[in-house]
Amino acid sequence: MTMKLIHVAFRNISRNRRRSLLSGIAIAVASMSIVFLFAMVQGMRDDMAQNLATYYTGEVRIRNAQYEEYERYNPIHLTVDWQRIDQALAKRSDVTAYVPRILFPSAFYVNGGNHPAVGIGADFSREAEYSDFAASIKEGRIPDAGKNEMLIGSVLARDLKLGIGDKVTIISSTAARGNNAMTLEIVGLAAFPVASLNSQFFWAPLDRVQHFLRMDNEVLEVLVMVEDDERKAAAAIKADLEPLLGSALDIKAFNDISMMYGFIELAQYIYYFIGVFFLLLGSTVIINTTMMVIYERMREIGTLGALGMHGKELTRLFFLEGVFISAIGAAVGVLVGAGITVYLGKFGLNFTDALSGIDMEISSVLYPRFNLWTTLIVYVYSVVISAAATLIPSRKASRIEPVEALRYV
Repeated sequence: MTMKLIHVAFRNISRNRRRSLLSGIAIAVASMSIVFLFAMVQGMRDDMAQNLATYYTGEVRIRNAQYEEYERYNPIHLTVDWQRIDQALAKRSDVTAYVPRILFPSAFYVNGGNHPAVGIGADFSREAEYSDFAASIKEGRIPDAGKNEMLIGSVLARDLKLGIGDKVTIISSTAARGNNAMTLEIVGLAAFPVASLNSQFFWAPLDRVQHFLRMDNEVLEVLVMVEDDERKAAAAIKADLEPLLGSALDIKAFNDISMMYGFIELAQYIYYFIGVFFLLLGSTVIINTTMMVIYERMREIGTLGALGMHGKELTRLFFLEGVFISAIGAAVGVLVGAGITVYLGKFGLNFTDALSGIDMEISSVLYPRFNLWTTLIVYVYSVVISAAATLIPSRKASRIEPVEALRYV
């Protein structure tokens, strides 16, 4: 009997092609949208994590315990002992790479005026081990240690009409709370994936920045890459370093530092609910069309009832029709969504104009991240929700008396 119901269900679907196509398209669009939406959120989350780890916080960040409290006052006197931290981290098997940095606000003295910029003092030999820093060089080269040279963001250079070979005087306050100036030669232009890094930042050798800011051999922060869970690694490093240095340190994992990353994680769960809404919205089309089917096929329902098809069998018939339409529609939707995701995952979506002027740790070009398991879950979920939606009108059809249905015109 089940095989007979399946045959009848397929016959009804093919006989009412326009109605079946409408229901299938609704499910396909909903499934496609959810697959792509989840891929975008995952791509955005992975992209932000990568940028935070590489350019902003590392997977684990080490700072003076008081730095965050006074950060808005530019407390470059609140440093950490780089040499002793270097020796301690070198002995840890869970640490894969680490770099010292000094982040400081400054001003460029160009064409008789001051222009705000943010400087980063970096050990470029270590930066090469920490990340693929050289890949960000658009033109020129990386500054040499011990020389008054700088690498500048390409957008900042364009805005100030600067190029390779130009010399710029930078002005900033020192660790002793005085003012100092130093002239640096531009030897490279950088094109980082994050828009703000190109429009606001410049990089200079760590030793020259330490001399400029009167910081001796100390740094403001150490960014660390680890093998294990970031939070566990941060706690272990903190327990190791604080007794060694004899002072409190602010050591946190990147996902406990960035508020925006927390929002992205929260948004991922919110989008799950949005996905449910899309599927339910698509399912209403099935409910509506199935209800229409009931009224259009009253005489057929009456005939089937007169031939001995009971209420439960009618329910199964309409349910099977919904399952087949949902399965085909969801399959088409997830395949199209996966195809769009894979294509854009290779070429990316360019948000350069939208993100210009926004200080956000998200790249200007976003790459959706395809996940096979997520796609399969969306497919199964789409079929289950959409098929279940047919139970409402199916139960209504099962209660119709054959005599009443045969009278229906």
